[in-house]
Amino acid sequence: MVEKSNLTEKFSSAIEKLWKSYQKDTAQNLKLIDAYLVFILFSGIFQFMYCVLVGTFPYNAFLAGFTSCVGSFVLAVNLRIQTNPENSNEFKGISPERAFADFVICNILLHFFVVNFIG
Repeated sequence: MVEKSNLTEKFSSAIEKLWKSYQKDTAQNLKLIDAYLVFILFSGIFQFMYCVLVGTFPYNAFLAGFTSCVGSFVLAVNLRIQTNPENSNEFKGISPERAFADFVICNILLHFFVVNFIG
């Protein structure tokens, strides 16, 4: 039992240190993108759980909604990577404004296909 409590203490200490570091070192715009990522992640999880528990009667609607969540998550991760100041060496020709414009245009295109897939 002593080992489990010690392991739990170390784990909670590591999580607390990670959270404090995240709060101190992460830029505000990246925190906003992270909040959007968490929202999209939970939205996809809820859709999948609904499909498992209730059923897949309008299957195209489930696929379109889940595809929208996955696609939006991928596009937001790309936005976060491109706007992170630590990655500025890899994306020299891409300003944060251009990255956001790419994100918006790709989201419009993604949701155009999602709406068309619903039928």
